[in-house]
Amino acid sequence: MLRGMSNRAGQRAEPSDLVDLTALLDAYYDVVPDPSNVAQRVVFGTSGHRGSSLNGAFNEQHIAAITQAIVEYRRSAGITGPLFMGKDTHALSEPAQNTALEVLAANGVNVQIDARNGFTPTPAVSHAILAHNSTRTEQADGIVVTPSHNPPADGGFKYNPPTGGPAGSDITNWIADRANQLLENGLDGVLRIPLGEARLADSVGTYDFLAHYVEDLPAVLNLDAIRSAGLHIGADPLGGASVDYWGAIAERHQLNLTVVNPNVDPQWAFMTLDWDEKIRMDCSSPYAMASLISRAGDYDIATGNDADADRHGIVTPDAGLMNPNHYLATAIDYLYRNRSGWSADAMVGKTLVSSSMIDRVTADLGRVLMEVPVGFKWFVPGLLSGEAAFGGEESAGASFLRLDGRPWSTDKDGLLLALLASEMTAVTGKTPSQRYRELTNQFGDPEYARVDAPATREQKAALAKLSPSDVTATTLAGEEITARLTEAPGNGAPIGGLKVTTENAWFAARPSGTEDVYKIYAESFKGEEHLHQVQAEAKAIVDGVIS
Repeated sequence: MLRGMSNRAGQRAEPSDLVDLTALLDAYYDVVPDPSNVAQRVVFGTSGHRGSSLNGAFNEQHIAAITQAIVEYRRSAGITGPLFMGKDTHALSEPAQNTALEVLAANGVNVQIDARNGFTPTPAVSHAILAHNSTRTEQADGIVVTPSHNPPADGGFKYNPPTGGPAGSDITNWIADRANQLLENGLDGVLRIPLGEARLADSVGTYDFLAHYVEDLPAVLNLDAIRSAGLHIGADPLGGASVDYWGAIAERHQLNLTVVNPNVDPQWAFMTLDWDEKIRMDCSSPYAMASLISRAGDYDIATGNDADADRHGIVTPDAGLMNPNHYLATAIDYLYRNRSGWSADAMVGKTLVSSSMIDRVTADLGRVLMEVPVGFKWFVPGLLSGEAAFGGEESAGASFLRLDGRPWSTDKDGLLLALLASEMTAVTGKTPSQRYRELTNQFGDPEYARVDAPATREQKAALAKLSPSDVTATTLAGEEITARLTEAPGNGAPIGGLKVTTENAWFAARPSGTEDVYKIYAESFKGEEHLHQVQAEAKAIVDGVIS
């Protein structure tokens, strides 16, 4: 059970759980952030700037400043093609997109917004960027207005450069620094015109994200097999941006697919509460996915997506909601055996806190493992070049190459991974969960968990700066330590923490960016009791070097 888990987890949200939309939207325009307050400055995490208007963390001035900074960045980088902009279904996404449009139009940026005035999944924006850049010299980039699976009171704003995937820290640090400078100067230097004028500007056009994405799906998936098998698929958008996409996919490709819940509600009143009583569109959480799990027997395969559809949840009749790590391992095993158009040298990409089952599957496939720090941005170069055919992270985000080995999306694609589950079932006659049980019979059945440990700000800083030589322990939970890592073996990038491995277990410790704790990810192929021993010794090792 998770620390502090509520007894209301998995139950339907009540009126008292719902955000006050009027207050939320009023605060977006009325609250002026204080740049001297750290909590109200622009900060880009692994997926953009996020926060709520109610506490001065996501307001009109933030978006105006960030957008102007993006304009200046793309100008300095020589990016002259269109900027594709999409938004999800969070209440703050519409006003934030409007603010951004006012700034982009004032600066004469060629911006492309959705032709249907609808919602746009993150992968559809990435797909659009890559499709444009594959045939044109003037390179495109994009903005997605989304806080992903975060609660309804939050807003989010992220930038994807011409590579199509999440921007690297060199770019986001530049944008954040410039945006905060603009905030400090009272937005002096921000160009902006009224929304009505912006929508009529010559530089503002439209792009049919849905049609381009849906039409192109046969280039990356074996939809013929799904259609021929007649699988009954249940797709739950969880009130997010994929809502119209699933219906269009079913119609265009003649799939037996039911959109489980077509409702869009910025309060998400239909959701079941997550472990901490928050409404969170986390398709990897059994509590947020409780409604779909209860109907698992109605479908051959059921899937869920978060609000911007960059994450996936896979529900099977025989196992319910699959653990994201289990599905990643199964997907990798299937794809590398069923994609003849992929290079024989294409690596398997995973984050270093993903399950070691992936390591064992990769070795059995005769492939090279590319292990990177947490964050999907680390997979972008490999997916773009074809050096890696698949990139996946433990938090249910992944993407992979087209059938011919060219890039499909360099951002996480929840629709793609959800449809892959149906392809796997149609081709093999087994659900992904049934295939995973076969993998455990072959490679062992690991126990995996994440726990938190208290840490001061100074201790978290020390953890982020460790070197392997700081760890003097030679054994972990009765096994000889085989590696002490502070850099990812796949690309040599700092992991911002520590990973320690043995033959049958590992742990990774990373400081939290928002709480006075550090996170311990751990896994053991020797059972639950051994996992607890790994966790206890991991805490002792880490506390010993940061105290």
